[in-house]
Amino acid sequence: MDYNKIRALLEKYWEGESSLEEEQMLRHFFVTHTQALPEDLREAAPMFQYFRLEQEKEIPQPAARIVPLRKSKPWQHWMKYAAVLLIMAGVGYSVQQFRQKQHQLIAADWTQQDTFEDPEKAYAETQKALQLLSRNLNKGTEQMEKLSYFNDATQKIKN
Repeated sequence: MDYNKIRALLEKYWEGESSLEEEQMLRHFFVTHTQALPEDLREAAPMFQYFRLEQEKEIPQPAARIVPLRKSKPWQHWMKYAAVLLIMAGVGYSVQQFRQKQHQLIAADWTQQDTFEDPEKAYAETQKALQLLSRNLNKGTEQMEKLSYFNDATQKIKN
């Protein structure tokens, strides 16, 4: 085969434009012509020889494993059944605890009990709580007024 034709095929191969038949021709050439190749063709020879050797290797097939079908018995899955039983017991216990708590709240009747015996004392405590709330709200309002002044100044600077 003409070396110039092989060079042209190699050029197409390196560019990724060769066909499968042309690649087969290159493999065949480099397998049959192992000696007396020009320098530029000797560089590609080992690669195509490797491809040819790998192509000829047989791939061992794994032995087929036949797994017989077994019928499972219900008692073999005892851990699944135990897990389901534990979950059901946990949910049942939670529901029971919730109901007991509800019954205790109803029995205690917290809504009808008063914390102060003297109405004037209750009124004084309510006033203290409302004054505390008012002071805290006023602190927040003062901070908001400062923020408002800052926003107004920022707007004036921008304009």
